[in-house]
Amino acid sequence: MLDLPAPPQHSPEFGHDALVVCDNLVRIYQTENVEVQALQGLDLLVHEGEMVALVGASGSGKSTLLNVLAAVDSPTAGRARVAGHDLVDMSRREQVHYRRHVVGFVRQQTARNLVPYLSARQCVDLPLAIAGRHRAERRARAAELLELVGVAHCADRRAHEMSGGEQQRVSIAVALANAPRLLLADEPTGELDSDTAAEVFGALRDVNRELGATVVVVTHDAAVSDQVARTVAIRDGRTSSEVLRSHATADTPARAEEFAVMDRAGRVQLPREFRDALELTRRVRLALADDHVQVRSDR
Repeated sequence: MLDLPAPPQHSPEFGHDALVVCDNLVRIYQTENVEVQALQGLDLLVHEGEMVALVGASGSGKSTLLNVLAAVDSPTAGRARVAGHDLVDMSRREQVHYRRHVVGFVRQQTARNLVPYLSARQCVDLPLAIAGRHRAERRARAAELLELVGVAHCADRRAHEMSGGEQQRVSIAVALANAPRLLLADEPTGELDSDTAAEVFGALRDVNRELGATVVVVTHDAAVSDQVARTVAIRDGRTSSEVLRSHATADTPARAEEFAVMDRAGRVQLPREFRDALELTRRVRLALADDHVQVRSDR
């Protein structure tokens, strides 16, 4: 009897257990004779139930990434998957279903989130009606969500009768109407003062905690990004670093630790302050030690 070799052991697919998978994601815009690479091989994993903040300078690719995840923009190359849905090869009909049932989107401009001639309750009711839900179920769902985000008192008010913070909290309820797997928020506090921004971000934390919704929020507000367990920095179209935070317990203090992100090709973006301090330029010397890699100037 022949002893056959054991079949090769394949490593699990990148992101096989994640809700959101971006693998070497590329988005290139062509305008006349100018080519803009908004995303340049970006890798990102977000797991079910996480709340993640995306930060970075203007033009770094944050909003482009959110538009790809919302299926309002299509990748040029690479892989993007949310809850098993392939965003690269999605048909127009699949995109409509995805945007109605899988993902919710809160934009910075409140005028783009709410229908001005509808009350808050009617705004939440609208996506439920389009999905074919019964009237009693819609009314109960709208009341539940408006209560959760702290604007039940606005149920019969239209947008112009609410403050900016109330409008954004209603917008969160609208985005959650059909119980999406992923909630995206693009600078939801960008037009608000600090106290109102804290209320809106508190509503996002509540839906993450109470409903188990996975939340990805783009923000320039350090006070917002400091309140999540994971902050991902994007620079030049790639993820460059992550800050992981732990809450204080009876035995240990709160802790925040920053990590550089190494992509699947082995590339790492060194922070500018590190490069400037050691005058690291085009070439660097690498040396492998027992438990770390040394990066030194070529001088």
